[in-house]
Amino acid sequence: MRRLAWVTGPALLLLAAFAALLVALAVGGGADPLPLVDPGAVVRYGIPVATVFVDLGAAATLGALLLACFALTPGEKAYDRAVDVAAAGAGVWAVSSAAMCFLLFQSLHISAPTLDDAYGQQLGTFLTDVPVGRAWLAVTLIAAAVTAVCFAVRHVVALALVGIASALSLLLIALQGHAGSTADHDIAVSALWLHLLFAGVWVGGLLTVVMVRRHLDRTRLAVVLSRYSTVALICFIVVAVSGYASAAIRVGEFANLTTPYGVIVVGKVLSLLALGALGAVQRRWAIGRIARDGSRRWFALVVTAEIVFMGVASGLAAGLARTAPPIDEVPATDQANPSPAEYLTGIPLPPELTPLRYLTEWRLELVWALVVAFGAFFYLAGVWRLHRRGDRWPIHRTVLWMLGLAGLAWVTNGAPAVYEQFLFSAHMLGHMILTMAIPILLVLAAPVTLLARAARKRDDGSRGGREWVLWAVQSPAGSLLTNPFVAAVLFAASLWVFYYTPIFRWAVTDHVGHLWMVLHFLLTGYLFVLVLVGVDPVRKRPPHALRLLLLLATMAFHAFFGLAIMSDQGLMLADWFGAMGRTWGLPPLEDQRWGGGIAWSVGEIPTVALAIVVAIQWARSDDREAKRRDRAADRDGEAELAAYNEMLAKRALRP
Repeated sequence: MRRLAWVTGPALLLLAAFAALLVALAVGGGADPLPLVDPGAVVRYGIPVATVFVDLGAAATLGALLLACFALTPGEKAYDRAVDVAAAGAGVWAVSSAAMCFLLFQSLHISAPTLDDAYGQQLGTFLTDVPVGRAWLAVTLIAAAVTAVCFAVRHVVALALVGIASALSLLLIALQGHAGSTADHDIAVSALWLHLLFAGVWVGGLLTVVMVRRHLDRTRLAVVLSRYSTVALICFIVVAVSGYASAAIRVGEFANLTTPYGVIVVGKVLSLLALGALGAVQRRWAIGRIARDGSRRWFALVVTAEIVFMGVASGLAAGLARTAPPIDEVPATDQANPSPAEYLTGIPLPPELTPLRYLTEWRLELVWALVVAFGAFFYLAGVWRLHRRGDRWPIHRTVLWMLGLAGLAWVTNGAPAVYEQFLFSAHMLGHMILTMAIPILLVLAAPVTLLARAARKRDDGSRGGREWVLWAVQSPAGSLLTNPFVAAVLFAASLWVFYYTPIFRWAVTDHVGHLWMVLHFLLTGYLFVLVLVGVDPVRKRPPHALRLLLLLATMAFHAFFGLAIMSDQGLMLADWFGAMGRTWGLPPLEDQRWGGGIAWSVGEIPTVALAIVVAIQWARSDDREAKRRDRAADRDGEAELAAYNEMLAKRALRP
């Protein structure tokens, strides 16, 4: 019976996926013969079939790893089976990615495979020199490495790191296909990556629950399902938002929903709505039924329906990837005569930056928009939970958190994000706010303390969000990063490393590099401020005098960096910032000097604010120590003072 459980779930998923794929290919013509040079039916059908296996293999890997690291207890049999599912899924992912490499090469090579040296050299060139070949080769190698690690390792921390690496590798897939060449490139890449990642966790998590449920008793199954249900709700929201963003880019008007591409999109939407309804039934009714009387019949029916609809959505997604969207990826007029800015960035030059446009110009960055939205929701949910049980949380901390998130939203989606590719000064303004102003607001909001107080502590040996965050704070890596000297070096030295190495070009010209830049400077700023004025727990916080010295030394280093840019006679990324063809604003070199002035001057306000906070905390610390001694003196009749006076008297009597 258990062997049947291992087979039934994946079989239903695959049958539904391939049935939906065939329908999508028939509707969208994704496997129709090409008019000029046709690679053959094997390649035309093989690519979407391999896509299904890639998606489902990655989903099984991600979902099983998340369930093992978040919902199950290391050492229990269900945990080991979940890791086995991850290993099997990674194996399917690796093999299907290798097949995708070969099929994509054949779609370009056209002629039949041979065993001669020329064919092997051409294949090697495709895998090492052609971007799509390199990307899929990297995905294959990563999936193979994940397979080996999941077979050999069972430690939960190692598996969590493997899961993070697997999630990041999906960026390589997101950069291929339609998303890699659309005019709204950044939004398309972010939307596709989020869609692949959270859909994979959603599908793979449910599949893993089905395959390990025999190793869970009634109570334990209800607990695991409840935890998975929370993750599934988050996945549903992200998949819906990212799917809408992708469809808006490629479908455009509602009238285009009648095109073959639009019909398949409608099918995916209906599948998503059905999954949302089934998830609500599972969360509100089926889990409680299992916990009360142990009945698994309704659970089996709901989960079976969910698996079928997930398979349908996966098949439609693979077919959609082979269907031409109704909107041209780049308008013909832009192809014929692009402006310099549009040639470099892929987007038109924005209007002249004025004080009003600092507030009115926006461009969506989906990843950080969702980070801000979920950050606000979970923080307010924690405050509300404390309020419901009668605990108090300072209102000023909530206000600071919301202001910090608002600043993050503006820097990543507002005017700095719109103009940073065209103006060095706009880039520097966003950078300074990101690394110096926003962290102060977020750190003083004490999110870790709120999480530790509001989240329920687990007693079954598994790790939820509370346990993972507290582990990160107390781990050797967390202790190293919160060492005051390490945090200061990361904060100050990374400026020079970033702007005077090829990393700067990568961050400015590449969307993935830009995402990394925002994360890096936000984290380094957060760590530095946490060491100086944070109230959240760290392994060891330095004395207040050392904090002030670190702050002054680091800020002097920071000011020297701004002066270096202001006095630089050469233009950074001259073939980028100097080639935009702007007819408004300062000349590129003057704009760069203005950016250096921003780096020097904007940092002064946060520096003064941090110094004031450190001084206030120092004064309060002295007051608390004095009050502690007063209370001790009241309790013991000033025994400490009497002992001190006695010691002085003995010294005075010595010859």
